[in-house]
Amino acid sequence: MSVTPLAHVPTTHPSPAFRGRIGQDARSGHYAVPRRYRLHLTVACADGLRIAVVHSLLGLDDVCPVTYLDPIPDCPDGGHSALRPLYEASAHRYTGAAVAPVLSDDWSGRIVSTHATDITRDLARHFGSGRPALHPCGAESETEAVERMCRGIGQAAQHAGSAGGDATERAAHLEQLLDSLGSLERWLVGREYVIRDHITAADVELWVALVQLDTVHRHHLDAAAVQRIADHPNLWAYARRLAAHPAFGTHLDLDGIARRHHARCRGLEAAGAAVQILDWAAHASRAH
Repeated sequence: MSVTPLAHVPTTHPSPAFRGRIGQDARSGHYAVPRRYRLHLTVACADGLRIAVVHSLLGLDDVCPVTYLDPIPDCPDGGHSALRPLYEASAHRYTGAAVAPVLSDDWSGRIVSTHATDITRDLARHFGSGRPALHPCGAESETEAVERMCRGIGQAAQHAGSAGGDATERAAHLEQLLDSLGSLERWLVGREYVIRDHITAADVELWVALVQLDTVHRHHLDAAAVQRIADHPNLWAYARRLAAHPAFGTHLDLDGIARRHHARCRGLEAAGAAVQILDWAAHASRAH
């Protein structure tokens, strides 16, 4: 099934500090052994939420433990002091911020990866046998297209609500955002999930993008823009359905998202902050 109707906005992503991979056997160095690896996450950030949902969908609590961090980093550089020993053990004289997410190796006390996409794919590939097929065979290009589009949705929303730039630029980014949402709205007609008849990694990507759009980005948009974003009934019905799924809704830390946003954001709050698109707490409560 093609996803070419899903237009996306080009985006860039900073390179992660560590990008090791879990391999098939001992020759790979980091090979798949239950309880060897540990995740360090804050679900108030998009990458942490994405990994936490995948971890739950795969049922990996007994295979790869998770250490949850406070939504707001406690170091002036934006890092977590709890992660500093891992970073310093993994890179000589490391001077950057000790940021999450992190996949660490309990055997060596070092970091395997800080790259969210690699982490989720390795968990699914090497610990997902007999579990839901989040990366079904033949769906690689479709999944990657959805990933790119979702990153673009976030970037377009951020620029549309930016305090910098002129009104024309902000309006152009809003139209790019609405164009992508409109494509998704049409794509989801008659479909329960994005690319298959079951939940895949593409659904995790899209759901997290929608959570961020409503809980973070709308705070910097005017009310009219948020109303236009909300006017996609198929898309937001899809978001509600997934919020009620235990693997999704149980990780929605709305208070943590708000605290993290207000601690990090220096933008101006706009009228759209008062126009909530979904009652996430009500729908997520059904997951418990």
